[in-house]
Amino acid sequence: MAELEVEQCDVAVIGGGPGGSTAATLLARRGYKVIALEKARHPRFHIGESLLPMNLPVFERLGVLGKVRELGVFKRGADFETDDACGYNVYAFARAIGHSPPHAYQVWRQDLDRMLYQHARGCGADAREGHEVLRVEQRGPRESRLEVRTDDGRDYAIRARYVVDASGRDALLATKMKLRRKSARHQSAAIFGHFRGADRRDGEDAGNVSIYRFAHGWMWMIPLPDEVMSVGAVCRPDYLKQRKGRTVEFLLDTLRLNPALWQRVERAGLIGNEVHVTGNYSYDATRMGGPGWVLVGDAFAFLDPVFSSGVYLAMDGAERVAELVDAALREPRCERALLRRLERRQRKGMARFAFFIHRFNGPVMRQMLRSPRNTWQLEQAVISMLAGDLFDTPKVLWRLQLFKLVYAILCLHDWRRSRAERRYRLAQARAPVGRE
Repeated sequence: MAELEVEQCDVAVIGGGPGGSTAATLLARRGYKVIALEKARHPRFHIGESLLPMNLPVFERLGVLGKVRELGVFKRGADFETDDACGYNVYAFARAIGHSPPHAYQVWRQDLDRMLYQHARGCGADAREGHEVLRVEQRGPRESRLEVRTDDGRDYAIRARYVVDASGRDALLATKMKLRRKSARHQSAAIFGHFRGADRRDGEDAGNVSIYRFAHGWMWMIPLPDEVMSVGAVCRPDYLKQRKGRTVEFLLDTLRLNPALWQRVERAGLIGNEVHVTGNYSYDATRMGGPGWVLVGDAFAFLDPVFSSGVYLAMDGAERVAELVDAALREPRCERALLRRLERRQRKGMARFAFFIHRFNGPVMRQMLRSPRNTWQLEQAVISMLAGDLFDTPKVLWRLQLFKLVYAILCLHDWRRSRAERRYRLAQARAPVGRE
């Protein structure tokens, strides 16, 4: 076998999504030789179209906020159905009590991801497309060898001082190192499509993401440019198995299970008669990094997307990973402590999201979100959480702790239903679900 051509770089970034592009941009700006490797070619389809307000400061620091504004639909909040037929309660981001901006955007991910990757290239990163990382071999704390294959069949190798794995749910390094573990508390799958002509909310609520519940999970409606609406359902595994090849019909039948949602969709057309199905199980890695390598975004952990946290967690994490890599390459002795601190921060933030996610379809949380009360500004703290402000704002964090206490008290009051719901949720988390 012929010896592979070997290239050298300071940092190899695996993956060309928002997390990878953010890390590549920031490290290239700091003067490092960065090679970014995306196995597909942009634009490529990706779910995750709803952004959070806390994304916007990251976009501004990257220098792309104006471009995001051009790509997106203005999103002033999230709405949840109420007990009234076709009624809904708006959680307007402008009411948040933390430091989050008062709005966000909904975007086509293929457009956002392409723009961010091109921006990384413009900032000095060698951002390659159609280059798949086949394996990574760590030969020392500051030397990793990556074997790469291009989509035209050429093989080569890269020797990097640091590896940032932003490979998304492929989770290349976590899988290779056997660090990946599925959540014992959450297991689901998603089925979705894009519709043209679905009804939007009236007035200033037209760009809201709408969340609905049904017996087997929850549903979303995300307004996108060109009068398109992303519509789908996150379901428990036993329910999705019933489709048996009837994918389009199954999606439509599922949407009919919520009359308020169906009323907005029934006259719309499913674009291309195309439906996507994907495993949506939650997982994390047992550790976030080690000497000379670190995980970003979904390569580290994946949460149920009910609160649209994925892009923000990836980009926020990538900003901090860029600081970590810079410090570790300059002063290797500080790497371990910095990595430990970063992992602790990221896990705490994800745990705050996960508290709401794991209880979202339970009777107590359902009632609290449908009929919110702002005693002690608890509703506004929840809005701050929905905006992504759950890392560093004390007045948000202590109120979220108080919200948990109120939730626990209400669960004690309604313990029979809460216990039954928890048992069913845990049983579903143990059920297998495939990915298509």
